Amino acid sequence: MFIYQEKGGYCYNSDTLFLYDFISNFSPKGEILDVGCGCGVLGLLIKENFKVNLTGIDIQENSIFLSKINAKNNNFEAEFICDDFLRYEFDKKFDFIVSNPPFYRAKSKQSPNPSKKVSRFNDSLPLEEFIKKCNSFLKPRGELIFCYDSAEADIVFTLLESYKIKINEIRWLHPKHDKNATIAMIRAKKSSKSMLKCLPPLITHINDEFSDEVKGIYKKIGLKSLKCELKIEN
Repeated sequence: MFIYQEKGGYCYNSDTLFLYDFISNFSPKGEILDVGCGCGVLGLLIKENFKVNLTGIDIQENSIFLSKINAKNNNFEAEFICDDFLRYEFDKKFDFIVSNPPFYRAKSKQSPNPSKKVSRFNDSLPLEEFIKKCNSFLKPRGELIFCYDSAEADIVFTLLESYKIKINEIRWLHPKHDKNATIAMIRAKKSSKSMLKCLPPLITHINDEFSDEVKGIYKKIGLKSLKCELKIEN
């Protein structure tokens, strides 16, 4: 798959690819929503490999423009909506909601680039509001699969439980064997009674090189991308 990204804007990173690999273990199907879809890469990777009806939503016009271009160039049918996820009212519910949401703390040093700021910092999509909205548009047995800052994991667990969304699987991402986890990848399901599975961790680097598992993920996905200047004419 070939993806265009905005030069100077926010571009997807390895977290998105690791999240896709995590999601692919659960064979998503049916109606799927990608929240904060950016250039569309996460949803389109799912669309490429699974039988899903894809909807993506992002608050940034440039992101939705790129999502539509990337879907068309890869011959995928998908719906992309430029709107605020927290305010938008969908006309259907979803079997799966996936997201690599902005999770850096709003009090952190922020980029002056507005695209990067919206895509990275949680004041643009507060965690509780994100979970509450996802809950309202998931089907009765629907699943929410997303990643978040590992330092906020206790808050994530508490909020999911408060909305009766049960964590089924979690996988921690560590930059090295001797480094603390930085990301939690979470699969949670409404009305689930399954016990929690803590999957083996994903270690990204061994001796300053990509681990064999990471190399395998990149090879399996086989994604190519190009950064480009955007000129959107109304």
